[in-house]
Amino acid sequence: MRRIASTDKKEVKRNGNQKAMLVVSFGTSYEDTRKATIEACERKIDKAFSAYEVRRAFTSNMIIKKLKERDNMVVDTPEQALVKLREEGFSEVIVQSLHILNGAEYHDLEAEVAKFEGSFDRLVIGKPLLTGVDDYLNAAEALKNQMPSLADNEAVVWMGHGTYHFANAAYACLDYVFEDIGMKNTFVGTVEGYPELDSVIKKLKKHRIEKVTLMPLMLVAGDHAQNDMAGDEEDSWKVVLEKQGFAVDVYMHGLGENEGIQEMYMSHAKAAVEGQTGY
Repeated sequence: MRRIASTDKKEVKRNGNQKAMLVVSFGTSYEDTRKATIEACERKIDKAFSAYEVRRAFTSNMIIKKLKERDNMVVDTPEQALVKLREEGFSEVIVQSLHILNGAEYHDLEAEVAKFEGSFDRLVIGKPLLTGVDDYLNAAEALKNQMPSLADNEAVVWMGHGTYHFANAAYACLDYVFEDIGMKNTFVGTVEGYPELDSVIKKLKKHRIEKVTLMPLMLVAGDHAQNDMAGDEEDSWKVVLEKQGFAVDVYMHGLGENEGIQEMYMSHAKAAVEGQTGY
């Protein structure tokens, strides 16, 4: 990607007609999944928008701090990245979110970006993965491609993060879409929202499921996937399901590895570039 090393940014002189694509995610401290997900999405966007310089920002201060202390890796917050772009003379900035929902983190990002109105000739923010009705249908079709073939007694359970925000309803909407388009035995649960695992287990028993494949409904296969979903602690989904008598497989890949999901983020960035941000 045409990304300038952070140590060189302040020395770069711009002609005032430069364009940037700031790709923003929560972030992850897991290097392997970062490369396979966040960086894969950045590469997809970079390839599609050759006139834009791609930059990265994370919204998690905890992850930014950990990467700096552990790996001496510097990642900007959205505010820091926008300040640098303004100082370097960029005229147009597209901020593309890699969030899943229009939830609390995305709304915080919108508020952060709004502070820079007037700092650029053009400043636009692209929508998260699940925004319009078509997004749910497109996401479901993309997710089909990473699912195993299921016998009548087998199911896939997607682990979403969940949120206190009203956008948590997106998980139930996606679950409904799975059923509506004929994706049998495909269920959604959340770690910190609704539906919880107990609700999913009721469905599994109702459908007489014996084997479950767990998949992260998250951009990266980070801490929640590694520990809450597939860990060895008593409250991990894998252990809970096994104690309930289910055979359990784990698919340890974040959504950012799915090319169909990457295409969706790219299309949202395209809509932002073209000024088509309404849904």
